[in-house]
Amino acid sequence: MEKESQYSKKILVSILITSTFLGGLGQFLFKIGLNNHNSFILLLFVFLGFLSYSLSTVFYFFALSRAHLSWVYGFGGLSYIFASLLASFIEPVPLLRWLGIFIIAVGTALIGIS
Repeated sequence: MEKESQYSKKILVSILITSTFLGGLGQFLFKIGLNNHNSFILLLFVFLGFLSYSLSTVFYFFALSRAHLSWVYGFGGLSYIFASLLASFIEPVPLLRWLGIFIIAVGTALIGIS
């Protein structure tokens, strides 16, 4: 990929992993905030969720401006993995869902090495 030659693929992968982690973290923070009946805690966690999402978008835009859309977009599947890992701290995640997450991880890895 000629656009990727400007930046090493490893750096772009790191940026995309960070982006998808921050996206999953944003979902996790939204969930914690929305499950809380204290108005201050709700607002704090929802605000932190938006902040995490915003940073995620900045990293994503950076990677998108330096690599092909079909490659960058494929990393979005990692957000399912990160959100589910974080969710497992506050709620049960069924085994069948973990199987689906594993399949997504394999697909994301194939996109990453292509």
